[in-house]
Amino acid sequence: MAFSSYISRTRRGGWAQSTLPSSNSKSKLPRKSRRRAALKEFLRTNFFTVGLSLSLFVFLVILFRSGVPKPITSHFNSRALRHRKPINRKPILTEHGNYSILAAHVDITTKDLYDKIEFLDVDGGAWKQGWSVTYKGNEWDSEKLKVFVVPHSHNDPGWKLTVEEYYDRQSRHIIDTIVETLSKDSRRKFIWEEMSYLQRWWRDASDTKKESFIHLVKSGQLEIVGGGWVMNDEANSHYFSIIEQMTEGNIWLKDTIGFVPKNSWAIDPFGYSPTMAYLLRRMGFDNMLIQRTHYELKKELAWHKNLEYIWRQSWDAAETTDIFVHMMPFYSYDIPHTCGPEPAICCQFDFARMRGSVYELCPWGQHPEEINQENVQELAFKLLDQYRKKSTLYRTNTLLVPLGDDFRYVSINEAEAQFKNYQLLFDHINSNPSLNAEAKFGTLEDYFQTLREEADRINYSYPGEIGSGVVGGFPSLSGDFFTYADRQQDYWSGYYVSRPFFKGVDRVLEQTLRATEMMMALILGFCRRSQCEKLTVGFSHKLIAARRNLALFQHHDGVTGTAKDHVVTDYGTRMHISLQDLQIYMSKAIEALLGMRFEKLDQSPSNFEPSLMRSKYDAQPVHKVISIQKGTYQSVVFFNPLEQTRKEVVLVVVDNPDISVVDSDWKCVESQVSPELQHQKSKIFTGRHRVHWVVSVPAMGLQTYYIANGLTDCEKARPAKLKFSKSSLVHCPAPYSCEKLEASVAEIENQHQKLSFDVRYGLLQKISLKNRPPNIVNEEIGMYTSSGGAYLFKPDGHALTIIEEGGQLLISEGLLMQEVYSYPRTAWENAPISHSTRIYNGENTIQEFVIEKEYHVELLGHDFDDRELMVRYKTDIDNKKIFYSDVNGFQMMRRETYDKIPLQGNYYPMPSLAFIQGSNGQRFSVHSRQSLGVASLKDGHLEMMLDRRLVRDDGRGLGQGVMDNRVMNVVFHITMETNISSLSNLVSSSLPFSPSLFSHSVGAHLNYPFHAFIAKMPQELSVKPPPRSFSPLAAPLPCDLHIVNFKVPRPSKFFQEPPEDLRFALIVHRRHWDSSYCRKGRSQCTKLADEPLNLFSMFNDIAVSKVKAASLNLLHEDPEILGLAETFGDLAREGHVAISPMEIQAYKLELRPQQWNARQ
Repeated sequence: MAFSSYISRTRRGGWAQSTLPSSNSKSKLPRKSRRRAALKEFLRTNFFTVGLSLSLFVFLVILFRSGVPKPITSHFNSRALRHRKPINRKPILTEHGNYSILAAHVDITTKDLYDKIEFLDVDGGAWKQGWSVTYKGNEWDSEKLKVFVVPHSHNDPGWKLTVEEYYDRQSRHIIDTIVETLSKDSRRKFIWEEMSYLQRWWRDASDTKKESFIHLVKSGQLEIVGGGWVMNDEANSHYFSIIEQMTEGNIWLKDTIGFVPKNSWAIDPFGYSPTMAYLLRRMGFDNMLIQRTHYELKKELAWHKNLEYIWRQSWDAAETTDIFVHMMPFYSYDIPHTCGPEPAICCQFDFARMRGSVYELCPWGQHPEEINQENVQELAFKLLDQYRKKSTLYRTNTLLVPLGDDFRYVSINEAEAQFKNYQLLFDHINSNPSLNAEAKFGTLEDYFQTLREEADRINYSYPGEIGSGVVGGFPSLSGDFFTYADRQQDYWSGYYVSRPFFKGVDRVLEQTLRATEMMMALILGFCRRSQCEKLTVGFSHKLIAARRNLALFQHHDGVTGTAKDHVVTDYGTRMHISLQDLQIYMSKAIEALLGMRFEKLDQSPSNFEPSLMRSKYDAQPVHKVISIQKGTYQSVVFFNPLEQTRKEVVLVVVDNPDISVVDSDWKCVESQVSPELQHQKSKIFTGRHRVHWVVSVPAMGLQTYYIANGLTDCEKARPAKLKFSKSSLVHCPAPYSCEKLEASVAEIENQHQKLSFDVRYGLLQKISLKNRPPNIVNEEIGMYTSSGGAYLFKPDGHALTIIEEGGQLLISEGLLMQEVYSYPRTAWENAPISHSTRIYNGENTIQEFVIEKEYHVELLGHDFDDRELMVRYKTDIDNKKIFYSDVNGFQMMRRETYDKIPLQGNYYPMPSLAFIQGSNGQRFSVHSRQSLGVASLKDGHLEMMLDRRLVRDDGRGLGQGVMDNRVMNVVFHITMETNISSLSNLVSSSLPFSPSLFSHSVGAHLNYPFHAFIAKMPQELSVKPPPRSFSPLAAPLPCDLHIVNFKVPRPSKFFQEPPEDLRFALIVHRRHWDSSYCRKGRSQCTKLADEPLNLFSMFNDIAVSKVKAASLNLLHEDPEILGLAETFGDLAREGHVAISPMEIQAYKLELRPQQWNARQ
C-alpha cells in the first residue's frame, strides 16, 4: 500500500460535517432450504416483496438494539468515534483491612520502574543517556518506515520576557511566517499550541490572514494541538485551573475558528501528572505527547519499546480513562535531540543554524549545509540512518520527528531554509524504493492516525500483555512522572516551591474566580431584572479577563516560579487586577441576591467591601478594620462557595473590643475577642482586636451577621486570657488578663484534642486525641544550604535546625479559639519565621478536629542567600519512609523515599495534601492552601519546604537566581486520624490510599473559604433590617460530591444565545474516600452520592428546564468521545447525575426563574 494512502482525508473531513454512518456493516439473512414446491414458487414470484419486508424487519431490530448510527465528523464540530474493543477483565481487589480497593490492571507502574532501575547514570556514548543504537536493516522489509517530520515552535507565554513582549518581538511574526510559508506549498505542515498568543494575533490580523489561517486548518496543513490557553504546569496547578485554562482556550478556538483539538502536545512541563491524562480524556482527546520525564525512565522504557503506551488511571478498573501517549526518547525537544540518538548528527539538519543565521552554530563542530544535488544523497542517507535508529526504540514503523525549538520560525528566511532543504531530502528518500522508507512533513494527527492504522493491521502486543481496548499493540501504564531529572543528579524539585507567595495568590484567584462564577450563574438564574442583566453583561469582559489571567499563570514558567523577576511582576499584577475586579462584582452581587438593591447596580459603587484586601500585587492581604461607634452596628455577609451547609468559626478585626454579635434574626451569638498579633519582635500586638464567632451559611448561599456596639440585650464578646513565656518582652494589653508561664511545657486543648508545646523553643511536641495515647509530633524548623536555582533543588547535605532556646511565646485561651504564638530566637536579629498554632471549639464544626498552623515567612536579605526554609514534623508513626501526596488536588500518589537517588529526588509536589500512615492505621495529614514541596526522608518524618532564596542560575536557561522573596503566610490544617481496621503491608502495595471523608472536608474548607463582605457604612441600632439570607439549593448535596464549577461559559453572549443552547454549565466531582476511616465521624456527613442526584430538583425557586451531558471543556456531548458509556448521556437528559467515585462530569443546563423575583 502506498504511504500516501495511510493519511486518510476522511477522518479529518471537510469543513462541513459528514452525514455518513460510522459503521457500514451489512446484515446477512440466514438461508434455509425449502422443501415445499408451493412455498418455493411463492418466494420466487414474490422475491422482491419478501426480501424488502425481511430487510426492513432486520433493520428495525438493529435500530431498536443499537440506536441510530452516529455520523462520521471532523475536528470541526465533533469527530469520528474510535469504538472500544470489549473488555471483560475482572477488577483487581486489593485487600486493605476489612475492605478492598478497586484498582486497574496495567502492564507497567511507575513504582515498578523506580524499584527496578538502579539509577547509575551510565554513559551511553553518542546518546549519552542511552546506548549505542544499531539495527539489522531488514526491520522495514515488510512494513516500510513512515516518517512524519512535525514542524513546531514553542512559545512560552512569559519566561525571560512577558507575554506581551514575546508577542511583539517574536510570536506575532512566527504566526505570520507560518501562514505565509505554508500557503506556498500544500506539502508543508505545522502545529501550534498556545491560544493565548493565537487570540492576541487574531485581534491584530487582517481578514486576509485570518482566512488563510482558517484555510490551512481546514486543509490539515496546520493543526492546533492541545488548544489550551497555555501549556500548563502539571506539578503545582490545581485541577480546577487546568480545566479552566484548557476550556478557555478550547472554547475560544471553537467559537473563532471552528476547530476542536483531539491531540495534546506537552513538550516542556517539568514532569507529568496522570490527572492531566484523565482531564484530557474527559475533554475528548485521543492522544497526547510528552517529553520531560526522568532520563533513566526513558532509557528503561525505550529498551523494552514501551515509550508509547496507554495511560490508565490507577483506580480505573473499567478502563474508560485510557489515552494513548507518545513519550519522546531523548534529552530535549530541540532539533539536535529529536531526529535520532546522535545529537551531533541531528544538529546538522537544523538548517536555521547555517552560517550567517541568528542562531548559534552547532556546539559539536559540524554545522548544517544547504542541500544541493551534490550532497543530497549523502545527507539523506545520514538523516535516514538517524530515523531508523530512532524507530527501533518504538514498536511500529511509523515514526514521529519534531522539527522546532523555542520561538522558532520567526522569519520567512528561517522557515524557507527548513522547509526547502527538508523537502529535497524527503524527495530523495521517497524516490528510492529500496530504502523502504517514506518521509514527509506531518501534523500530530497525521502521525497518530497512521500509527493507529498500522497497529490495527499488525499485532505489536507482547505475550501476556494486558494492553488496552483503545489501541492494540501497546502496554498499559499507571502512575506519574515526578520528580523529573534531565541529567546526572539534577532533580527539578526546586520549582515546587520557587516564588511561593505567587503560588498562594494563584489559589486565592482560583477560589475567588470560582465563587464569582457561581454568583454570576445564580444571578442570571434567579434574577431576570434588567438591572441584573446590565450588571452581568457589563462585567463579562472582566470575568473573561480573570479567567485568562488565571489561565496564563498556569503556564509552566508561571505558577512554577521559574520566570524572570519582571515577568513574575507582570503575572502578579494581572492576578491582582483580576482579584480586585472579581471582589467588586461579588460585593454588588450579594446585594442583588439578598434583595437589598437592584437600581444602578452596574453603575454605582457597592455598599459592601471584602473583609480581606490587598494594597498591591505583592502585598499580604489585611483584614479591613471595623470601626463601630456606640449605638451602631456593622453588617457582615458571608458567602459559602461549598455545596454543603457550613458551620465554622470565623474572624473579623475591630478597633474596639466592646462589641456583641447577632445573627440575621437579631439573636445573640456567643463571641470571643483576642488581640491581633503581628511578626514584630518588639511589638507583637497591633492594638486591634480579633472577633471570633460561629456562623452557619447555606450551601452556595449567603448569610448575614451584625457586629454591634451598645447592644444591651446580648453579652459582649468574651476576652481571651493571655499567658507569656518568661523571655517575652511584651506588656499586657487591655482589656485582657495576663499571666506568666512558669512550666517548661504548655498545653492548649478542646473537647477532642490536646496539644503540648516546648516553651523553651515554642514548638509543638505532642498531639493527644481524647481517649487515645499521645502521639509524638516534634515540630522542627530548619534550613538547607543549597546551590540550586529556580528549577533545581541541590542541597548541600541535610537541613539544620535554626530555632534556639529563649524566643517569645504567647498563649491566647478563649471561648472559641486557642492559640500558641511563637516568635522564635534564631541566629539572626530578625527571625525569618514566626508561627501560630490554633485549635477551635465550635460545636459540630470541622474545625474542632483540626490543628491550624500558620507560618509567617520573611526570607529577606542577603543573610538568607542560598538557603531553603522548611518545617518538619517528626512523629512516632512507622511509615517506613512511605508517604502519600496529591497531584493537582485531584488524586493521591504513593511516594517512597529511595536511598539510591539523592535527597532532592525524593522531594515531590504537594499542591494541597500529604500524609503518612502507620501499620496501626494512624494517619498524620497536612493540608495546604498552596502548592509546596514535600518529603519523608526518615521514618515517621514529614517535611514541607516553605520558601527558598537562591543566588545562582541553575543552568536551565533562565539566567538568574530566585532573590525576589516576598513576605508571606503559609497555612496548614493538620489532622491526626485513627483507622478502624488493620492495614496491609505498606511497602508491598503500589496503590495510593485515599483521604478520609473528613480529610476531604478539611481540604475543601481550607481551599474554598468563606468570602466575607463588610458594609461600608454603619447603621443605627434603632433601625433593624429584615432577615437577610439566600439559600439557592433545595438541599445540601451529598458530602462526597463537589461542585468544581457552576458557571455561564459565554457571559458576554448570554442574552444573544437562545435558551435552547443551554447557557449554564455545572461540573461535578465525586470524591473517593478511604472507608476504613469512620464515614460520618468528624465530617458531619448525612448523605452520600450512592443514588443519582436529580438536577431538575436541585435548586430553590428556579427550574432546570433541560440538561445534557458534556465533556469537561464543554465542547462534546457524545459520551463515547470521552470514553464513557451512552448511559451517561441518557441519565443526564433525565436530569440525573450518576457518577462513580473519582469521576468528574460536566453538564450543560438551562435555568428559568420561578417565584423568586416575586419575593423581592
